[in-house]
Amino acid sequence: MLRSVSGMKQKDFGERLSAARNAKQAMADKFRQRPRPDDPAVAERRAAREAVSAARDARIAKREADRLAENARIATEREAIAVEHAEQEKRAAAEKKASDAKLEAERKAARDARYAARKARK
Repeated sequence: MLRSVSGMKQKDFGERLSAARNAKQAMADKFRQRPRPDDPAVAERRAAREAVSAARDARIAKREADRLAENARIATEREAIAVEHAEQEKRAAAEKKASDAKLEAERKAARDARYAARKARK
């Protein structure tokens, strides 16, 4: 083995090949140690994830149903208010029509009285 200027050992080609082979072997061993899809621990984790996902979906569906129910309630209230408002306008229009008719009758009566008084003077 040769020593470099800095005092570190230089690796020859064989040592570098051996180190690369050992690194590849370590990566392959690490990959092989991973649990397989049929492993009980993997199945358990998958089931837990699915349960969490199902619970999340249920919460989302409940929120959506609550939102739709609230929107329906608000729409019903708005419709009731609109109907009440329309009825009030209808009553106000009927009262105005009756008031106008009464006023017109009073005017006609006053006009007829004036006419009768004028006739009586002659």
